[in-house]
Amino acid sequence: MPKINFTKTAKEVIETEIQSLKKLKKNINNSFNKAVQAIINCKKGKVIISGVGKSGIIAKKISSTLSSVGTPSFFVDASSCSHGDLGQISSNDVLILISLSGETNELKNIIQYANRNKRITLIAVVSKKNSLLYKASDIKILLPEVKEAGPASIVPTSSTIVQLSIGDALAIATMKYKKFGKLDFKKFHPSGSLGVKLKIVEDLMITGKKIPIINENLKMKSALNIITNKKLGVLIVKNSKGSTTGIITDGQIRRASQKNKDLQDLTVKKVMTLNPVSVNADMLAAKALSLMNSKKITSLCVHSKKNKKKTIGIIHIHNILEANIT
Repeated sequence: MPKINFTKTAKEVIETEIQSLKKLKKNINNSFNKAVQAIINCKKGKVIISGVGKSGIIAKKISSTLSSVGTPSFFVDASSCSHGDLGQISSNDVLILISLSGETNELKNIIQYANRNKRITLIAVVSKKNSLLYKASDIKILLPEVKEAGPASIVPTSSTIVQLSIGDALAIATMKYKKFGKLDFKKFHPSGSLGVKLKIVEDLMITGKKIPIINENLKMKSALNIITNKKLGVLIVKNSKGSTTGIITDGQIRRASQKNKDLQDLTVKKVMTLNPVSVNADMLAAKALSLMNSKKITSLCVHSKKNKKKTIGIIHIHNILEANIT
């Protein structure tokens, strides 16, 4: 087999698809706004997406993307709808049908069902203006007719890229409206590298009885026992009102013991460091690690909201590194 360079073909395919996206960009109009508004207002019903063939694959991906950014959605197989699955679609639902031609036989029963139920909002994502789907829909997103990549333009390429982009645009528009942020995103993506990057201090911090706490008026003899038993190399110091007043580390104890032969008889508040660094529980763990590195410390107090004097946990650099956050 002669050696062939296929990069020219790759560039031609990509260029063809780029041109299709440019046409799509020019076609965006108020129908897109109406579609986003319908999805946002769908609070009593469900957002259901369907399609056939390659359009069905795109529909499934769009549904997944919407769900991942705060808009519960599911995909319905168009073929199965003619055999009982129409029961999954009900009043107050938003039904998005994706089709290149708008005349696919499998969609006709769904269209008819939606039109009979006036409380179902039917959104068409279609490329043919004279199609059944376009005419029957409440909201019409008309996609531009584009040239498919490859010989004779017979393989769905540019058309599916255009469909996918509209779906992504719908998802991001609703996401921005709902102010769906990193912490919200993390709830739906607990696993994988993305979930790790979005872990917050609260996910990793030490809480409850595991926190090494001592009253500032106790003797260092008690402090030494606690820091030894808790094995974290740090002590959170509190006053009689429960407010955090300081912190003691292994390093401080070693330095203090060199200066004071009677260290065990000293009160904790004479050894502690005042005003320890405290972070909010919802801070990204990666940011907490960066803070530790910049201040050259290994532990941080953790507080909730703006109450920095109320320590609810402690996070050690080992907790972060063990979570594979670097």
